[in-house]
Amino acid sequence: MEKALIYREIEEFKEVHLVLKNANSKQFYEHRFEMDDFPNIKIKNIANLQETGLTFENNTISGIPYVNTVHDLDIEFCHIHDETTAEIKKVHLFVNADPKDLWKNIPSDTNNIYHKPDETSYKGKFLDKKITVVSKRGRSHAHEGKFRDDDFAVNQLPAGWNIVSMADGAGSAVMAREGSRLAVVSVNSFFNSEETLNIIEQNIEIVYNGSDSSKETRSEAGENVLKLLYKGILHVYDVLDQMATEHSFSIKDFHTTLIFVLTKKFDFGYVILTFGVGDCPINLISPDFSEVKLLNQMDIGEFGGGTRFITMKEIFNDDPASRFGINCVHDFSYLVLMTDGIYDPKFVTESKLEDIGSWKAFFNDLAGNNDDRAKVDFINDNHIDQQLLAWTDFWSRGNHDDRTLAIIY
Repeated sequence: MEKALIYREIEEFKEVHLVLKNANSKQFYEHRFEMDDFPNIKIKNIANLQETGLTFENNTISGIPYVNTVHDLDIEFCHIHDETTAEIKKVHLFVNADPKDLWKNIPSDTNNIYHKPDETSYKGKFLDKKITVVSKRGRSHAHEGKFRDDDFAVNQLPAGWNIVSMADGAGSAVMAREGSRLAVVSVNSFFNSEETLNIIEQNIEIVYNGSDSSKETRSEAGENVLKLLYKGILHVYDVLDQMATEHSFSIKDFHTTLIFVLTKKFDFGYVILTFGVGDCPINLISPDFSEVKLLNQMDIGEFGGGTRFITMKEIFNDDPASRFGINCVHDFSYLVLMTDGIYDPKFVTESKLEDIGSWKAFFNDLAGNNDDRAKVDFINDNHIDQQLLAWTDFWSRGNHDDRTLAIIY
């Protein structure tokens, strides 16, 4: 009777239809065999598993498969009351292709006069904090061997000021890659002036530290700061317009968005001056990660599908207060700038940019909670720029634009 029972339980396990969930190439995979219905069956090994890149332990297949194909696996098992007799049950494991592998990565033309690297990264000091910035060419551009249209620039300025700027060249503009480069370089260059910064600083002192000043005086000082920020943006337009004229282009050929943060730490807090045109956000997160604030106007919604650019003269007719920001905080945990190549897949809608839950999910993603297990370490940050560059290679269906991200921490 005992042998008959053993035989029956073995045969029942052989006959049961076991389906392994599909794996995805280059992504972590885990499948656990639930043996509640077969308490007397013991899986000893799975033959042919080594060729998949996976391992078997404690009734669990796990690891990262690298080859997309169908693998025929042999489950070697026995009955716990007769472990000397090995039995075989065949199953199939389907490993899907990594969608990334379906995209070509054709290098851009290094001989082109306006060539720029397909990806680049930066890390360094920023005020009394640190900064890391990365910019990677999107898959849509890489597939066709086109250039990266995004760009950024970071500079330490006189008198303790720092600036980071970021631009996203329009895909339809033939000189977008040069437009974005000129935009960030020229705006940073404009504010690399002791005279300009001294005037800004004098007025900032009145706005935030002039307790003896009247409300009208402080308001006038704020307007003086906005006027200088406005001059910096007008300078960017003039540089792009001159470049277009000198090389027989239309300024539309240099269409690019632009955001920047000009900041300094004072005794009374961090003063953060901002500007934005286009659909690239600037976000400030509180020290205890309880609040998040969007520091710039986003050109979406009314302008959805047709974002605005620094090369559009009409933006200079806008109320300066709508595009420029003057903020002062005692401290912050993160100050983040990004192009829509990051914003679109990770936040989707503008409303989520001021949702602290969405930002916690974003930093949880950066901490390694993602399909690629790509982790950005803000503590042991010797290689943070390369880690962030690797993280930006994430897969998001339908989102293949250039990706640029700056984090001050």
